[in-house]
Amino acid sequence: MTLSSAASAQPSTADAGKGAPGQAETAAATLAALRCAQPLLWLRPAAPAEGAAPDAGTRFRPELVLLARARFERFAPLLAELAPELAGSGGIIESPLLPVPAMQQSLGLGSADGRLYVKADHDLAIAGSIKARGGIHEVLQYAESLAMREELLRPGDDYRVLGGAAARACFARHRVAVGSTGNLGMSIGIIASLLGFQAEVHMSADAKAWKKARLRAHGVKVIEHTGDYEQAVAAGRAGAESDPYAYFVDDERSPALFAGYAAAALHLREQLQAAGIGVDADRPLFVYLPCGVGGAPGGIAYGLKMLFGEHVHCFFAEPVQSPCFLLGMMAQCGQAPGLPALPSVYDVGLLNRTEADGLAVPRASDLALAAMATRLAGVYTVSDDRLFADLARLHDSEGLRVEPSAAAGFSGPARVCGTPAGQAYLREHGLQDRMDHATHLAWTTGGRFVPPEEFEGFLQRGRNAIAADAARA
Repeated sequence: MTLSSAASAQPSTADAGKGAPGQAETAAATLAALRCAQPLLWLRPAAPAEGAAPDAGTRFRPELVLLARARFERFAPLLAELAPELAGSGGIIESPLLPVPAMQQSLGLGSADGRLYVKADHDLAIAGSIKARGGIHEVLQYAESLAMREELLRPGDDYRVLGGAAARACFARHRVAVGSTGNLGMSIGIIASLLGFQAEVHMSADAKAWKKARLRAHGVKVIEHTGDYEQAVAAGRAGAESDPYAYFVDDERSPALFAGYAAAALHLREQLQAAGIGVDADRPLFVYLPCGVGGAPGGIAYGLKMLFGEHVHCFFAEPVQSPCFLLGMMAQCGQAPGLPALPSVYDVGLLNRTEADGLAVPRASDLALAAMATRLAGVYTVSDDRLFADLARLHDSEGLRVEPSAAAGFSGPARVCGTPAGQAYLREHGLQDRMDHATHLAWTTGGRFVPPEEFEGFLQRGRNAIAADAARA
C-alpha cells in the first residue's frame, strides 16, 4: 500500500490544497481550519509577499555554522571527561541515522513513495533531546568567551583546562538562565551545571514534572511559572538583565542557539554519504521537523538548505492547538489579514494546550521566521491523538522510545505523498516521477530520559488511538 491510499483513510484531515487539482486553498479557509484545530498542510508561496520579513542572511551568517561545528570539536575532550555517556564518542554529541522499514510499513509508505529514515535526536546524550545541539553550543560559546576574557584560555589550548579549579571557580561566580517548556531547560541547565556555572531554568506550566526533577537532581535551580512558554522566557530574561554576572539564553532571538542546531546538517551529510544515500534532482530529500518556537527546526533546515539547496524539502510539524510557526509564516507571506505581524495562536482562538510539551509555544521566533522566509517548504499540523498513535507505532515496529512531540514528524510523508496539497507540491517541483528514489527523514526530538512509567502511559494512549482509528475505518 502507498501513502496515497493510507492517507485518504485517515479522518479529520483538512489540507491547504483541497478543491480543484493544483489549486491552493485560500488564506481565509486555511485560517478557518486552524481556528477549528483541524490537521492541515500549508505550503509556502513560491515568492515572498511584498513587505515580507528580510532573509536571515542579514542577521545570521552561514559561516557561523562551520564555527559552531569547530567549537563542538574543541570542547569534545572536556565533554568526554565531564559526561561519562560521551566517553565512547570522544565527547562528540551526535545521533545515529536509522532506517526504519517496519515503521515505514506501519505508516503505509510503499516503495513507490521512497524510503523512511529516522534522525534519532531523541537519544542525544546529556539532554536526551534535539536541544542538546543548540543549547549546549550556546553555553560552550559563553564559557569559551568568558574564559578567554579572564585569560584562563588561549587559542590553541587544550580545552580540558576548563575543567580545572581556576576555571570552575570563575564559572561558579556566573549564572546561566533560560526559559523553557522542558527540553531546552534540560540542555542548558545540565551542561551549565557540569561546567560549574550556577544554572537557573524558568519552566512554563506545561513542563513535565519529571523534567523538573531531573534538573534539580543535577543541581539546577528550577523556577516554576503558572503561565506559558512565552511568560517563562520573559521572566527569565527580565531576571538576568539587571545582573552583570548573569547570562540569558534567549530561545526566541539567539544566533548561537541557531548555529548549534544548524551544525547538525554537516554531520547528517556525512551519514547520508556513508549510507550511500544521494541527494540530487533525481533523489530528493524530505525532512520533517517538529516545531515549537522554531529555533531548532529552523537552524537544521537552514543548514540543510545551505548544503543541499533545492534538492532538500523541509516541512515543520506543529500541534493543532499550537501552530505558531504556521501563523508566523502566513503573516510574513501576507496571508493573515487582521492579525499582528508576529501573531500568537491566541489571536486565532486556540488554546496552546498539547501533550507535546516541547511544541507548546504561542508565538514563533522572528529570527527563525526570517531564516525560513525563502527556505521552508511548508508546515503541517497534527492532533495529539496522532502523535500518540505514531509514538506507539514507532515503539511497536522498531523498538524506539520517543516522547509525544518527537513523533510529530511521522505523519509528514502521508501529508506530502497522500493529500491534494502534497500532490500539488510534488507537481510544482517536478517530483511526482522521482518519489521512488526519495528519502523521507523524520527528525525525532526527545525521549531518552522519559521515565518508564510515563512512557507506558504514552504507549497505552497511542495504542488506544490506533484502535479507535481502526474502529472508525
